[in-house]
Amino acid sequence: MILQVCRHTLPPLSLRSRLKSFMSLGAASRPPDSFPVRRALAWSLGVVAIVALSACSKKEAAPVALRPVVAVAATADGKTTQSSLPATIEARYSTPLSFRVGGKIIERRVRLGDSVKAGEIVAKLDPADNAKSAASGAAQLSAAQHQLTYAEQQLVRDRAQAQENLIARAQLEQTENAYAAALAQRNQAQAQAALSADQLKYTTLVADKAGVITAEQADTGQNVSAGQAIYNLAWSGEIDVVSDVPETTLGSLTVGQKATATIAALGGKQFAARVREVSPAADAQSRTYRVRLTLEAPTPEVRLGMTADVAFAQAQAPASNASGASGPSDPSAQAFTLPATALFHADKLPAVWIVKADGSLELRRVEVSRYGERTVTVSQGITAGDRVVWQGVHTVSAGERVRVVAPLHPEDFAS
Repeated sequence: MILQVCRHTLPPLSLRSRLKSFMSLGAASRPPDSFPVRRALAWSLGVVAIVALSACSKKEAAPVALRPVVAVAATADGKTTQSSLPATIEARYSTPLSFRVGGKIIERRVRLGDSVKAGEIVAKLDPADNAKSAASGAAQLSAAQHQLTYAEQQLVRDRAQAQENLIARAQLEQTENAYAAALAQRNQAQAQAALSADQLKYTTLVADKAGVITAEQADTGQNVSAGQAIYNLAWSGEIDVVSDVPETTLGSLTVGQKATATIAALGGKQFAARVREVSPAADAQSRTYRVRLTLEAPTPEVRLGMTADVAFAQAQAPASNASGASGPSDPSAQAFTLPATALFHADKLPAVWIVKADGSLELRRVEVSRYGERTVTVSQGITAGDRVVWQGVHTVSAGERVRVVAPLHPEDFAS
């Protein structure tokens, strides 16, 4: 039986040799019916069986190694939660400048970035053809005017003769008809001459508003058609701050809401702004909503095209309480700045992995109020002291037990 149990664990020759040695020792040292020798042999066989059975027992399984993850306790930023989004500085009104007639550009007087005044000439077309058309229109008008003058004189004579019954009534009517035709031809020639004069005037492109040239779209010597943009003019005056906000932030924005625009190019200088317009539809590509804010007191150092960081107060944003009902958000809510590598997505919504007290992982939904270059600011979903996984968020699963380790290079996660 021992041999059958240990056939796969102990070498067969070793066990058999041991048994043979014990048997030979007992046969050589005892009479055939000696009881003490028989007892010693039984004891030896028992020892061998215990050794064989102990060798047959399975080894204990090694403990499973826990996956190491970089997790750090969340620390509040110590300031009121705000929604901050990137934005750009733009003019409130921006229009293309184009000729109202086609032709060849022979002169451009302004360049990209130049400031222009209302009524200032910015470009010209070759006026030769339009000048000839204007001259032809003027000549036709002169001829029509002379024809009208003659018809008027003839009408005066015929009326005088008709009163003396010197001419027939039909002849007077013909004279009146000729005068009416001459008058209509004069009016037509007058309108045509005015149109030709306007077309000649349209060969000169004039800025109708004061502003800054923000784009050049045609060169000198180029043939352009009527309405083709030559420049783009950003009007002077009101300045807008334009930002594209995600749908999670859209509910907290209203027209007239105050905000703060921080311009990095001016050393972080802050300007007061107010929401002027919220797009009713999302962009088809980015699925974000465009929000325009008016900069209330811009200074001359604010240039178009600068980037800004717009902060919206979250006091008006709805929040969900423990029962799931919506209610006003907590104005004392704290913000937590995490590295961007800590952000995970659950059903296209932002989330983070939390290491619980027993070492298991929990996926928790969060609300992101600001997306930075290397960090994200979480306004809801975590509390101070929660151990948030910073790295390797796509290699773990819910409920998995992990071993928390510190970042190898903390400077890599610096904001």
